Amino acid sequence: MRGIGKHFGAVKALTDVDFWVNEGEVVALIGDNGAGKSTLVKVLAGVHPPDAGTVEFDGDEVQIGSPADAQELGIATVFQDLALCDNLDVVHPEVDVGQRLHGAEVLADAA
Repeated sequence: MRGIGKHFGAVKALTDVDFWVNEGEVVALIGDNGAGKSTLVKVLAGVHPPDAGTVEFDGDEVQIGSPADAQELGIATVFQDLALCDNLDVVHPEVDVGQRLHGAEVLADAA
């Protein structure tokens, strides 16, 4: 991601953000409330289109206009909502879930 910008009305949620993730990496974004962490992830996941900047994948510029577009590129997110996995508690962080998931296999395991 290069030069990513996103605003909601007069609120600038992201301004000129550069962010790289290499294949196979598990990444955590850490910051204060309102810092733009969720917005950045939602841009990458295709939930919100960026107002500025580009997203590159394997060196090529791509358009991620929907979550389906992100999934086709192998991009997946685990959102902070433990209600999605009723068998987990705070001892089992979402990172563990993210490491075990691959594509839609989680739906089969959860059923």
